[in-house]
Amino acid sequence: MKTKYFVLAFCLFFTGTLFSQNGSYQINANKINQLMRAINDIYVDTVNFNTIVENATVEMLKTLDPHSVYIPKEEVAQANEPLQGAFDGIGVTFQIIKDTINVMEVIVGGPSDKVGLMAGDKIIKVDTLDAVGKKINNQWVMKHLRGKKGTKVELLILRGRNSEPLTFHIIRDKIPMNSINVFFMVDKNTGYIRLERFAATSKQEFSDALHQLKDKGMKNLIFDLRGNGGGYLNIAFEIADEFIEKDKMIVYTDNFRKTGESFKATSKGDFEKGKLVILVDENSASASEIVSGAVQDWDRGLVVGRRTFGKGLVQKPFYLADQSQVRLTISKYYTPTGRCIQKPYEDGLEEYYNELNTRSQHGELISQDSISFPDSLKYKTPNGRTVYGGGGIMPDIFIPLDTTKYSSLYGEMIRKGIFSGFTLNYMNLHKEELIELYPNIEQFKANFQVSDQLLEEIMEYAHKEGVKDSVPLNFTRRAQLFFKENEKQLDSTYSNIQDIQNLEQFQALFTQFMEESYSESMQLRNLGKVREFIKEAIMFEFARNLYTYGEAYQTFLMSDETFIQAVEIINNDKIFRKFKVAR
Repeated sequence: MKTKYFVLAFCLFFTGTLFSQNGSYQINANKINQLMRAINDIYVDTVNFNTIVENATVEMLKTLDPHSVYIPKEEVAQANEPLQGAFDGIGVTFQIIKDTINVMEVIVGGPSDKVGLMAGDKIIKVDTLDAVGKKINNQWVMKHLRGKKGTKVELLILRGRNSEPLTFHIIRDKIPMNSINVFFMVDKNTGYIRLERFAATSKQEFSDALHQLKDKGMKNLIFDLRGNGGGYLNIAFEIADEFIEKDKMIVYTDNFRKTGESFKATSKGDFEKGKLVILVDENSASASEIVSGAVQDWDRGLVVGRRTFGKGLVQKPFYLADQSQVRLTISKYYTPTGRCIQKPYEDGLEEYYNELNTRSQHGELISQDSISFPDSLKYKTPNGRTVYGGGGIMPDIFIPLDTTKYSSLYGEMIRKGIFSGFTLNYMNLHKEELIELYPNIEQFKANFQVSDQLLEEIMEYAHKEGVKDSVPLNFTRRAQLFFKENEKQLDSTYSNIQDIQNLEQFQALFTQFMEESYSESMQLRNLGKVREFIKEAIMFEFARNLYTYGEAYQTFLMSDETFIQAVEIINNDKIFRKFKVAR
């Protein structure tokens, strides 16, 4: 009976509305109610109505747009967590290496930090439960280490070369999920801030970082939104407000009901003057596009990188009767010049989410010449610059994806945890020595080098963990691919039983295919450059263990071509004059 009441509540929710889309709404709402009643009253078997309604809801939303989604009750808290800015736990980041929970970082001021937990510690027991073995995965760790604020957990820890485990009693607390983990002075005039998401706490985090950098003499800013998939619309407005002068439009929303909103800049901006460069890529979306679009439209700064994702739809979350949640698209958003950034989605969800692969296949990630826009999608800024709508923010200065920075060998080492595993072992023996040599990140960046001997030790460790310089032949898989690609030719050449008496042509074709296929796989190993990638990775892992994550990230940026070019751009007044952009 309770299930029936839930179904009726669900149906009534959708039958009562303030604004009907069209005359067919009530008829179809009644159809749903009739069907549910019929299933409840006369269907042959017992039915799980929760499953039926959830499946129907998911499929219904799929027909609307790519970003209207249903979140089951048990997943709502986890789905909202990244944007709420905090969760209850013990305050560590971890990685599972060889079925063991390794502490990678201890959050300063958190519960684990207060009792003395350290990066490199291995958690072997949680309360009375063994925390090693095949059963250990990320879900297991989060289930047993997280918990309500104020509750206690007992951890048994292995540390370094100590043979005796250590016991820690930790009281869980609120753990901040910072959206800004990296900000620093690049040089005496230029600051850098990386924003990972537009969360509830992001505006305050941004203001704090901005003020700290200005106190150190910052006059110019590189604002990194690469990989930032968005978040709260109001936070995007508030951060953009830091850059845009009073009363200028930042973003507006609209829909067929004409119930959209306009967001104009206030007088509160803390960085309305000074050179500004915003970094974006194909994974910058939604709120990231609001900020970069407003800055571009008002000629306030330069957008550098690659065309953004193209998500211009606004979702509003609301709860259903059982506390599950729907995030429903309610508007499209538009930049100040009137650009709608939403890319097309009329060809279905699969095509929509495969669009980034399509860009890659067309060469857009490596060549600006492969991108073209019709005149109908061209808009003009106040200073007369041309900007583009119809599918993401097109940067002012294009930086291609560095396709040479790929190695299947390097990727395999990452997947198998080689760098973190080696680093933890190395730190057990040499951490104090390294801290003495490099007491801060500046000295580490300036002086630390991965020696040939250290590189050989890393490769030796990798080989012991099953990583090989070569790739396996995978004969069966390659043979299947051969038959698939050459099916028509083989069927034509060997059309009857007598033809198989002469297999010389087949053998030559097959041998050529296998040799070329294997050669391509070896080329993807990129053995000529992989050692360079390994050095960069181990430098980051070492820095991450010696300093904070934000400081370690600076070592990653040292070889980041987009960042390197951004620094050159922001120090070149001629480029800002060329693009008629504020300085």
